[in-house]
Amino acid sequence: MYFGWIDSLVFAAMLILSALVGVYFAFFAKSQQNSTSEYLVGGRNMGIFPISMSLIASYISGISLLGLPAEMYVYGTQYWLITASEAFVSLTMIFVYLPVFYTLRITSSYEYLNLRFSSKVRTFGSCLFLLKMLLYIPIVIYVPALAFSQVTGINLHHVTPMVCIVCIFYTSLGGLRAVVWTDSLQTILMVGGALAVVVLGSRDLPPSLVWERNFLSGRIDFANWEVDPTVRHTILSVTFGNYFYWLAACSVNQAMVQRCLSLPTLKQANVAVGILAVGITFLVSISCYTGLLIYAYFYDCDPISAKRIQKSDQLLPYFVMEVAGSVPGLPGIFMAGVFSAALSSMSTGLNSMAGVIYEDLIKPKLSQPLSEVNASRLMKAVVIIIGTICTILVFVVEKLGMLIQAGKSLGAITAGPLLGMFTLGMLFPKANAKGALWGGFTSLALVAWISIGAQSAIARGDLLYLKKPVTTFGCSQLNNSADISSNNGIDFTRTQEIPYLYRLSYLYYTLLGTSTAIFVGIVVSYITGGTKEENPELYAPFINRFRSVKPVKKQKVVVQEHRL
Repeated sequence: MYFGWIDSLVFAAMLILSALVGVYFAFFAKSQQNSTSEYLVGGRNMGIFPISMSLIASYISGISLLGLPAEMYVYGTQYWLITASEAFVSLTMIFVYLPVFYTLRITSSYEYLNLRFSSKVRTFGSCLFLLKMLLYIPIVIYVPALAFSQVTGINLHHVTPMVCIVCIFYTSLGGLRAVVWTDSLQTILMVGGALAVVVLGSRDLPPSLVWERNFLSGRIDFANWEVDPTVRHTILSVTFGNYFYWLAACSVNQAMVQRCLSLPTLKQANVAVGILAVGITFLVSISCYTGLLIYAYFYDCDPISAKRIQKSDQLLPYFVMEVAGSVPGLPGIFMAGVFSAALSSMSTGLNSMAGVIYEDLIKPKLSQPLSEVNASRLMKAVVIIIGTICTILVFVVEKLGMLIQAGKSLGAITAGPLLGMFTLGMLFPKANAKGALWGGFTSLALVAWISIGAQSAIARGDLLYLKKPVTTFGCSQLNNSADISSNNGIDFTRTQEIPYLYRLSYLYYTLLGTSTAIFVGIVVSYITGGTKEENPELYAPFINRFRSVKPVKKQKVVVQEHRL
């Protein structure tokens, strides 16, 4: 494997351009980052193209680019059906959540929890979001470091600080505008790198041959109709279960809402959400097909069993060096794409976390408000501190299992409670602050117990999943040419002995958390007398049609003023 000077130049160019974007918006752009509105929501006058690209780049992280091909290779194509739920997520955002956020003209999505419930609920929601990002960003950092280490042989612990320093630099300097425009650049690199891998890999592997080899190995599997919730992936879990995870990630997550609110009108935000759905479907499909392509290439010599790589998440980098290592520049394009995915997700997280910490935790406690300049400087300092903490936490990520499963399992700890509290507020007019708090706490405790317990069982080797068959028959340098069975010799009695809830498919975690928060919230609200909140702007538009209090004309004026 060879990572030449041209590849290094391509990779370095991506990092330098990202840093220069931050410098430009910090010192040379007409709208410098000297106000909270400019730093967090770009003055609310951003364009559809950069916001759409930023939304796509923020969601399609390095976890997806490396984890999805590994998922197809190890477990088959059932997970590919997650794209079916994205259209419904977009429609839900358009008709339920975004109209409320736009009407209220808020900066942090957790301001809504204060307006609808109380300051305690707002603080709780903000802390949940910060916890979510602290669990997520280290995984995002680890992914490109793992890929770079595989391609170049450089220790991933040496690569991690380099990624973080560049990302922290342009995020702290340039605010949302720098994040959004670097995301646009990085999205182009992501798509280019993903397509380059598919094109090069398909030179000797036409789609018909790829399909045939994967079909014969049992990897083409789109029709698992089992209703057992402990089965890792079924049609029900990857569509209905995953719908709630994506809904939480897109509709109430500050990182996504903040970008939508930077657009001038609700109509433009809806267009951006539609483009997001198309972009996610496209990139997910490319990544999934790449996994089938990798298996077709290594169908008779599994590189993991042959000890050429250590983890399934290294399959894509290894494949790239096999098919494109001799083509100058192409490995560099691939690495630039993977790092772009990571940088975009990390920068989005850091910018949104800075906004939440200032708007929801610091600003309400100040006796006198900070000047716009000082507030902007404070948020830049917060970005640096959080980025450093996330860098340290990356060492924990190495102990986790599959990236896709680990990321969603840990993310669901906070995704379920947050989605449950926002949904409780927008769809259930009688819900009150006590109901929201009790529902959120109960949901958090339940999902954290299940998720952490399941990940611990996986780390110990007690919780195991049936894998698709691989073989080393074609590995000429190996003496042992026997096929490796589909379960790799695993004794599944150990899995059956762990608690039932730990065996629950991770795709149901967010659904379980959301349902728990809503159910407990409704019950507690009923017991404590409910609420008399009459402001129609706090509820989803269609809910007001069923309420005795109709929307007032004032609401129309607010929306029209916002669209100017």
